[in-house]
Amino acid sequence: MEATEDLALMSTDSLVIEVAGCNTISELFWKRVVDLPDKVALREKEFGIWNEYTWADYGEQAKLAGLGLIALGLQRGDVCSIASEINKEWQFADLGIIGAGGICNGVYPTDVAEQVEYLINDSNTRFYFAEDEEQLDKVLEVRGRTPGLEKIIIFDMDGLQTLDDPQCISFDALQTIGRDYANEHPECWTERIGAAQPNDVMVLTYTSGTTGPPKGAMISHRNMLYMTQVLQDVYDITPDDEQLCFLPLAHIAGRMFYTFAPMESCSVVNIVESLETVNQDQQEVSPSIHFAVPRVWEKQYANIAIKLKDATRFGVWSYDWALAVGAELAEYLKAARPPPLWLRLKGFCAHHAVLKNCRKYLGIHDAKWLSTAAAPIAPELIDWFWALGKPMYEVYGQTECTGLATANVAGDCRIGSIGKAVPGTEVRLSAEGEILIRGPGVIQGYWNNEEKTASTIVNGWLHTGDVGRIDDDGYIYILDRLKDIIITAGGKNITPSEIENRLKFSAYISDAVVVGDKRPYLTCLVMIDEENVTKFAQDANVPFTNYTSLCHTREVKDLIWEEIEGVNSKFARVETIKKFRLIDQLLDPEDEELTPTMKLKRKVVNVKYADLIDSMY
Repeated sequence: MEATEDLALMSTDSLVIEVAGCNTISELFWKRVVDLPDKVALREKEFGIWNEYTWADYGEQAKLAGLGLIALGLQRGDVCSIASEINKEWQFADLGIIGAGGICNGVYPTDVAEQVEYLINDSNTRFYFAEDEEQLDKVLEVRGRTPGLEKIIIFDMDGLQTLDDPQCISFDALQTIGRDYANEHPECWTERIGAAQPNDVMVLTYTSGTTGPPKGAMISHRNMLYMTQVLQDVYDITPDDEQLCFLPLAHIAGRMFYTFAPMESCSVVNIVESLETVNQDQQEVSPSIHFAVPRVWEKQYANIAIKLKDATRFGVWSYDWALAVGAELAEYLKAARPPPLWLRLKGFCAHHAVLKNCRKYLGIHDAKWLSTAAAPIAPELIDWFWALGKPMYEVYGQTECTGLATANVAGDCRIGSIGKAVPGTEVRLSAEGEILIRGPGVIQGYWNNEEKTASTIVNGWLHTGDVGRIDDDGYIYILDRLKDIIITAGGKNITPSEIENRLKFSAYISDAVVVGDKRPYLTCLVMIDEENVTKFAQDANVPFTNYTSLCHTREVKDLIWEEIEGVNSKFARVETIKKFRLIDQLLDPEDEELTPTMKLKRKVVNVKYADLIDSMY
């Protein structure tokens, strides 16, 4: 809400990070609770009803959880972990932990028991929050090998009413303990909040582990306060804005957008009923600001593309005409130039005839802007949303810089780039072309891993592992991960992500891994989009019994090859895919091939499917 300082003119070392006069997240949170008690902060959908929670509700629930932990022995700097899908209890526990002086670590609910064991031991977790019986079973399975774990707190006690375990209590019971403690120690909560320092670690966010065991990024109050200012500079979020909470809160993007940025902007966060109802919930909320990872945007495009398969010839023509008009209008909007009257009139017709309905179907009709990051995205997909009439801005960052480092913004946007450095952050290239970042968002390092910290953050510069380029106008472009660049047997350097992004633009391809390092030509492993390919097979009367048999039908293989050939036509001959194979197992985040954010792990795929890859050579 308050105007941010001119971050760009201040050095990283001298920069004082304050929002509304507060220099810690816990202080800012409590200021909002005190100053805006009746303003809605959260809504959560349960059994089809959107329930509202004000800042006063938010503060009371978090305070009781935090004081409950203090009563159980939580000391400043102790780690608490939360394993849960998105819900209000996650938010209450999170701010309770931080307010009490603890460090909050998010655990993906898809993590298996062995991963839970690793995270508890690596983070030195003392208190573990489990959403329900499923999450509880995982931690109970490994607690004999987690000596530092003291207490397990359960959000949802359905099916656990008869649980009799001295290590386990319900979230309600924790808050009852907190209420009793508050009566006995009325000043404790404000004292704990006041004791927080800007450089205290408040959050551990474990990386997805695509190149080894996950590492705990240590995020401080100062890091995150800076990021709330950056988000305000980039997106200009207002107290009237609404956003949909559906990304995992164990991921930096979810925490940044849904937990901490609203403390600066005082906007409203709407928590979905479940991951299965995201589309319906999005249509109901129609958020005014909307950030999502590329996989979400790819799925939205695929939904429209599949709908068109059933449209009449006139319907397809109308869509193509309206989209072409929208694309023409978008070129003026990207350049911040007023379109001519004749084009505005055509745009009015296209909007009311076609594009408005597309946007309502996708739940983005009221969005001021759309934003994407966390993985590469095809420029054509961004252009498609612009043509629909909604500006999409690609941004870039990492957990290790607490979120955003670069951004495209209104009036300063170049499709295909990741924009320019955000205020207060410096970006440069190393001699090898690696993107380096320095600024207040760069973390202190990795939890209990000085060696990895020293090799990742050198003299204040974060080594991102991404290869990029910077054009003459200062726009930054990601070429690929440094370790993923392919050098063919003929000595040709190829960046596979550009090819993979175009493949994922297909409605029928969920993900793809291009192979070819030290090989004579490029090949590809493809993961199909189950829903859309199944519909194709049913419409074409292709017989199949399950996902595996679907992948082995000639018609599906021909369909995917046709999509690959369409992509091949956009690249030089040496960069074209010569052969492909389908991954015929339906994967989910619990499988080792996928990260929790549903990205294929290139290294794991290359090892696990080595025989399949060899069969293409």
